[in-house]
Amino acid sequence: MSASRDIIEHIEAASAERFGAALAPDPATPGLDELRRCLEHRSHRRFDGRPVDPALLKLLFACAFSAPSKSDLQQAEVIHVVDAVRRKMIVDTIPDMPWITDAPVFLVFCGNNRRIRRIGEWRGKPFANEHLDHFMNAAVDAALVMMSFIRAAEAVGLGACPISHVRNHADVTSRALELPEGVFPVAGLCAGYPAAAGRMSPRLPLEATVHVDRHDESRLAELIDEYDRRRHGVLPYRRQRDTKRYGEAPLYGWSEDKARQCAVPEREKFGEYIRGQGFSLK
Repeated sequence: MSASRDIIEHIEAASAERFGAALAPDPATPGLDELRRCLEHRSHRRFDGRPVDPALLKLLFACAFSAPSKSDLQQAEVIHVVDAVRRKMIVDTIPDMPWITDAPVFLVFCGNNRRIRRIGEWRGKPFANEHLDHFMNAAVDAALVMMSFIRAAEAVGLGACPISHVRNHADVTSRALELPEGVFPVAGLCAGYPAAAGRMSPRLPLEATVHVDRHDESRLAELIDEYDRRRHGVLPYRRQRDTKRYGEAPLYGWSEDKARQCAVPEREKFGEYIRGQGFSLK
């Protein structure tokens, strides 16, 4: 059955808003309503206060943990932070994010390499993979589970906002959640019923991020300049970073913001923290 014209129009509008170019799918393409939802994804930082039913939350966790897992090692887990004291320990390290306190649900998605190591001990086998790749596998597993949770949450009318700042003071997050060696935070997530329409973030054009056969950045500078102008037109930054050091830019686009952001050390102790959690990263 062909998709309705309404779904097609939503896909065209969302792709144009997101990437600067409308995509017109074949109406006979299956699953277009789900593709529409993907394209219309928005971050939500304001919630109406309604609680999320525990049974629904459990169902969303089941959907989330149905995500792919590297070699079936299942190195992801979620800490549902219900206790106000524990949540405050984390929030106090994160300035200017009141929505973490306000959100009905606050989760911390973690990588867990500890479980597979303990299984080896219980079964009398050595763990012969102490290297960077196993840290990466656990981190990717957690990220896939988080994204699957977001998609499931949006399907039932919830909104969400990832919180990478839980890694800014990963040691504090670890203490608050009593994370043992081999377990580390990847990202937090606020979730709840939205109080207002979320914000859609324009993304780089697909020409800058999708390549055929080989990496190609021959037009990268041009594409980023175009993206800066487009994004400034639809979602300008409320303020410029570090104006005392860099001054006021006449066009403060995405690239200027990210260049300034990355000019300041951030999470420089995260590697030390991860090594302290039992990963050599060799």
